Amino acid sequence: MRIAIIGASHGGHEAALELLTQNKDVEVTIYEASDFISFMSCGMQLYLMNKVEDDTTVRNFKAADLEKLGGKVLANSEVTAIDADQHQLTFTDHDGNKQVDDYDKLILSVGVSPVQLNLPGKQLNNIYLMRGHDWALALKKKLEDPTVKDVVVVGAGYIGIEAIEAFAKAGKHVTVLDLQDRVLASYLDADMTELITKELIANNVTVAVGEQLVEYRSDDGQNVSAVKTDQGSYPADLVIEGVGVKPNTAWLSDVVALDERGWIKTDKYLRTNQADIFAIGDAILPYNIPAKKPLPVALATTARREAQYVAQTIFSNNIRPFRGIVGSSALEIFGYSFATAGLNEATAKRANVAIESITYTDTRQPAFVPAEAGNGDVIIRLAFDPLTHVILGGAVMAKNHDITPHGNTLALAIMQRLTLEDLAEADFFFQPGFDRQWSSLNLAAQKALGYAPFTK
Repeated sequence: MRIAIIGASHGGHEAALELLTQNKDVEVTIYEASDFISFMSCGMQLYLMNKVEDDTTVRNFKAADLEKLGGKVLANSEVTAIDADQHQLTFTDHDGNKQVDDYDKLILSVGVSPVQLNLPGKQLNNIYLMRGHDWALALKKKLEDPTVKDVVVVGAGYIGIEAIEAFAKAGKHVTVLDLQDRVLASYLDADMTELITKELIANNVTVAVGEQLVEYRSDDGQNVSAVKTDQGSYPADLVIEGVGVKPNTAWLSDVVALDERGWIKTDKYLRTNQADIFAIGDAILPYNIPAKKPLPVALATTARREAQYVAQTIFSNNIRPFRGIVGSSALEIFGYSFATAGLNEATAKRANVAIESITYTDTRQPAFVPAEAGNGDVIIRLAFDPLTHVILGGAVMAKNHDITPHGNTLALAIMQRLTLEDLAEADFFFQPGFDRQWSSLNLAAQKALGYAPFTK
């Protein structure tokens, strides 16, 4: 059975790994357009901040890793056409020659590309993106360049926040611009983003939100020197754009069905409208469990879950539908760590889903445990269906503390469609070196239900 996979990032890697280790008599070939296999853009900040010093290690796998399992990985090999009727694909190899390969099954893991703003001055030098191996190397040079003093980050989402911290800690003056009225507006509700904004300002970051970009300006006609908005002008030796992504699907418009924005349409089994062609990863619209409808999400974890599902069911005639995703993610900025899952007020509004939300703030451990021993505040945000109390979203945030356990618990609660009552009564452990007699998650749910507060 010849299986072709287009794209070598998270989804492509997971699909190949599962197919090669769980099946006999399969030929798996990954076609990757770039020359660097499987760079992990979500690890770029670690490289920029010298927490990982070797850029060649910021990756999911090397070609040799899959070749040891019997797979084939073709770098610098861009697929340019697919003949679904003949089960053939055409690609340009590393020497620039066109070749044709046959396939029995095809998995599209084509991913997304960063959006570039179409503004006057967009052709100027030193306007960078933050995705992929080449941009990582270019940004590292600017990070270490003493002539780069003023950096403007356009976009206050995850990518922008990571760029802000890396360049601010390198001693640059950073300005963050966003059309939305607050940072991280698509990820966290206002009470949490207010704390992060204060922290940004405390670290000498200029926060300019609710501003419309107008143009990039230059003093010498070649290099960017300022960014102009409808409310002011900001000096810039370097601009980093992080304003969203678009699916890499324009070349597929006459092959598989796409929606009006270019996302690949799939059924509940992640099959496209073409026989034997599946699609996974950032370029599709997976079923979102809390929203109960397909929504785009660009996350490595989502791509891997989809890839694993396809690899497990690709040869079966009696298969279960893909269960769906929650959309869980986390980030750290100047000591604040937060994790979020499911819907918040902004994403629920876009998905036309009715929610109610509450915030619970308290110490992580009993009051008698001092801050010097590790105690401190934790903030829990819960979003839920106002009629059924099913938990539809949540976030947890703390400073100088690992929020992984609470973040993962929230994601599981949302995926399993637990209610506030379930979370309020959940039997979590207690030990004062770790937690309260009631977990913070218990207490957040109890607050939403109107229980009496617990203060010990």
